[in-house]
Amino acid sequence: MSNLAAVFAVFLRLGLTSFGGPVAHLGYFRDEFVTRRRWIGDRTYGELVALCQFLPGPASSQVGFAIGLRRAGLAGAAAAFAAFTLPSAALMVWAASGIGAMTGPIATGVIDGLKVVAVAVVAHAVWGMARSLAPDRPRGTIAIAAAVGVALVGGPLAPFGVIALGAIAGALWLAEGAIASSDAAAADDGLPSAGTRVGIAALATLVALLVASPIAARMTGDGSIALFDAFLRSGALVFGGGHVVLPLLESAVVGPGWVDAETFLAGYGAAQALPGPLFAFAAYLGALASVGPGGVAGAAIALVGIFLPGFLLLLGALPVWAVLRRRARARGLVRGASAAVVGILAAALYDPVFTTSVTRADHFALALVCFGLLTLWRCPAWVVVVLGAAAGAAAGALISG
Repeated sequence: MSNLAAVFAVFLRLGLTSFGGPVAHLGYFRDEFVTRRRWIGDRTYGELVALCQFLPGPASSQVGFAIGLRRAGLAGAAAAFAAFTLPSAALMVWAASGIGAMTGPIATGVIDGLKVVAVAVVAHAVWGMARSLAPDRPRGTIAIAAAVGVALVGGPLAPFGVIALGAIAGALWLAEGAIASSDAAAADDGLPSAGTRVGIAALATLVALLVASPIAARMTGDGSIALFDAFLRSGALVFGGGHVVLPLLESAVVGPGWVDAETFLAGYGAAQALPGPLFAFAAYLGALASVGPGGVAGAAIALVGIFLPGFLLLLGALPVWAVLRRRARARGLVRGASAAVVGILAAALYDPVFTTSVTRADHFALALVCFGLLTLWRCPAWVVVVLGAAAGAAAGALISG
């Protein structure tokens, strides 16, 4: 199998099985690409997560895009995005037709089981990343401080702030002296990049689109351009991804009356039960919007609009970061930011992953079993997903009976 075909196949499976939201996706990615396939090193993976947290856009999808880029170039990046997003986008278009709702105690049990699996996957990721990205006292301290900061401060900008502070602490605290051999090897771990020219072209394209699309929408009155512009601006302004995009999308489509509030909230609720990126919610809105072509074509316009800014920014940032990360001071910055990522994931493991998923004793028991399967028995994440869903369905059937 070629690299491109492998990227598409693996990300398609992840798109079908990665439940639990952006934080869980990072756990699934680490299990698949760092632990099992070794397509990328743990430290470089931590750098990517930190960089994508800094940039606007869907952080987990940006990480997947970068992994595809590293494995099979720009075609691999496009394949990773398409394969990871297609399942949830198709389901959201199906939900827009009014026939995609999951109801009943067994269906609810399946969803509960999948949410519990996400707890185990994130816990596994935090445990593994802590061992490699925060193995000593300074970095462990930064990770704990980051977790405390996110847990106490909260809000969409908290992860951005603690990564910045972690990077500063690393630059001041971790840059002196020779770095460990494992860190030195990680500095040449093949950080993905499409090259400086592509990066400059990507940034220029984004600026041109942000300037031209609202002008074109007003001048032509074309609904498709207006739809694209609304989702483009939402994708360019959201930091942290995931649920943070909700108020921006509500303002973009409910404010002008393209989608009513009840329909908006119903679709957002359906998106919580689906695998893949939460940004696929845009497909539902594009399919139902009263402007543009509607249906599958409207969904495609909305999806391209909301994902494109984050990917263009990432293509522009990667060449710059590839140069900066080799400097002595920057290496300390990288190590501090990566340790802060561990803290952010640890805080997210508690809220919202644990607090919204583990509400009963049997949920906690299932989470422990799934964690043991991942860590002790090294079961693939997709196997644990299937077992968790089956256990949830069985619990739902018992409760209904």
